[in-house]
Amino acid sequence: MLRHVFTYNQTFPLEAGGSLDGLTICYHTSCEQRGDRPVVWICHALTANSNPEEWWDTLVGRGLLFDTDKFYIVCANIIGSCYGTTGPTTYPKAPLGNFPLVTIRDLTRAHELLREHLGIEKIDFLVGGSNGGFQSVEWAASFPGRIANLCLIATGAVVSPWCTATLEAQRMAIKADPTFAEAKDARGGMAGLAAARSMALTTYRNYEGYCRTQSESNPDFMIANRAVTYQQYQGQKLCARFDAYSYYSLTLGVDTHNVGRKRGGVEKALSGISAKTLCIAIDSDILFPVGESRRMAEAIPGASLEVITSDFGHDGFLLEHDQITKCIKKHFDIF
Repeated sequence: MLRHVFTYNQTFPLEAGGSLDGLTICYHTSCEQRGDRPVVWICHALTANSNPEEWWDTLVGRGLLFDTDKFYIVCANIIGSCYGTTGPTTYPKAPLGNFPLVTIRDLTRAHELLREHLGIEKIDFLVGGSNGGFQSVEWAASFPGRIANLCLIATGAVVSPWCTATLEAQRMAIKADPTFAEAKDARGGMAGLAAARSMALTTYRNYEGYCRTQSESNPDFMIANRAVTYQQYQGQKLCARFDAYSYYSLTLGVDTHNVGRKRGGVEKALSGISAKTLCIAIDSDILFPVGESRRMAEAIPGASLEVITSDFGHDGFLLEHDQITKCIKKHFDIF
C-alpha cells in the first residue's frame, strides 16, 4: 500500500458546531493510478491506521480477498487520529485536550472530500468493521447511490448505551491520570491510556477467549498472573503507538453515532440505503451483539445477514478471516 497526504485548505465545518481551519488526511492506496480496477474502500476501526495491510493482513494483500493487484483499494485515516490526519496533537489552533467534537458524520464527509479529490464517481465495495462500520453505514445513508456494495462487520446503526458506558469508563481512567489535564506534551495521560486499553480489551474479547488463551499453566497456582501481565502488555503496546488525546477524542466521536439523527429515526435512515448490503455479526461479540446486525439487515432493503462463529468476541472481525472471506464471496460477485 502506498501512503499519500491530501490537504484541504478550506474551512471544514463540524456537525456539532465550530469548524477546523483546513484539514489534512493521510490515506493509503494499493497503487498510484486506479486504471480500470474496481474501487474497494476500507474504513478502519478506532485505533487503526490507513494501511490495512498492517492490521488486516489476512484479508488485504496480493492474492487475498482484497487483492492489491486486482482492486484499487483506498483507506483513509480518520480525523482525530494520530496517524497523519488532523487530530488533537497536530492541530495548532486547539490546545491539547481541547480538540473539537468530531462526529461519525463528519468522518464520512471527510471521506467524501477525499473521494472527490481522487476522482472516484462510485465506490464498488465499501467495508468497515466496528467503528469502521459506523463510518460505512453512515456514508451509505448520507449519499445513497454512491456505494454499489456494502459490507458491515461487527457494528451497528446507532451507538448502544452499553458501548457508550464502556467508553466513558475508559475516558474516566484517562482523566484520572493527572498528566492528561496538565497537557504538557503529546505523551500526557499515558498511564490512563494504558488502563483504558486494558478495560477496552475485556469488551473486545470475552470469557471463552480469555479462558482459552490466558489460563494458568500451573494447576497449583497461588495467584493468577497470566491474564494480569497480558492486560498490562496490551496497555503498554497501545501507548507505544497512540496517544491519550487522540483516544479520548475518537471515543467521544463514537458516542455521536446515530444514523437516524434528523432522518426520521434509524429504520427510516437505513431504508434509504440503496447499496447491496451484507451484515456480518459474530456470535460471541458482547460489544456488538448479533441483534445489532440483524436490526440493520432487516431495515436495509434486500440486505443479508451472516453470523460467524468465534471464541474471540468482537476481535473476531480481525481474526476470523476465513469465515469473513467465505461470507463476502458468497454474496458479492465482484470477488
